[in-house]
Amino acid sequence: MEKNTVIPDLKVVIIGGSAGSLEVLLQILPKIKQALTFAIVIIVHRKGGEDTALEELLSFKAQLPVAEVEDKSPLLPGFIYIAPANYHLLFEKNNLLSLDISEKVNYSRPSIDVAFESAADIYRKSLTGILLSGANSDGTNGLKAIKNLGGISIVQNPQTAEMPFMPNNAAEHADPDFILNVEELLEYIISIDSNDQKFRNSN
Repeated sequence: MEKNTVIPDLKVVIIGGSAGSLEVLLQILPKIKQALTFAIVIIVHRKGGEDTALEELLSFKAQLPVAEVEDKSPLLPGFIYIAPANYHLLFEKNNLLSLDISEKVNYSRPSIDVAFESAADIYRKSLTGILLSGANSDGTNGLKAIKNLGGISIVQNPQTAEMPFMPNNAAEHADPDFILNVEELLEYIISIDSNDQKFRNSN
């Protein structure tokens, strides 16, 4: 049965990536100019320590406000949230974000899998997950969780990724709803609030 996969009651678009993903984010986020009815949350593999370069760069480039994530930060529509270095990002009820310093997962903290799985557990059908370029398998299990709990799962076309291993692994093992190039990823995000009928799948 065909269904519209631009979710009308979407709460969160969560985007994960590693090596090569920053370039994609810089192609997408500055072009989102209208106020959004959902939040964008970004999980990127980062160096440890007090690294705020990513937040500063996206704050400068993006049209939407970029919120610094602290423990128990409220998750608000129309904002971009970036997982801080050296913490796992978790989602709680009542639209709160929390930080966790438990051991690394897939050699990473923040881990994409941890954040995707946590978001899926809270937001279920009101969640879209996007996995970008990267060099390891982090994100595949999280993308499976998003899809299994009713959300929409999207993978960057590996042929367009600087580091294709991460999206290719997810494409092979997570059965994503869409495999999109960078321009299509932007179009998908922008289309959510307009309820564009272009993006449909056969589930």
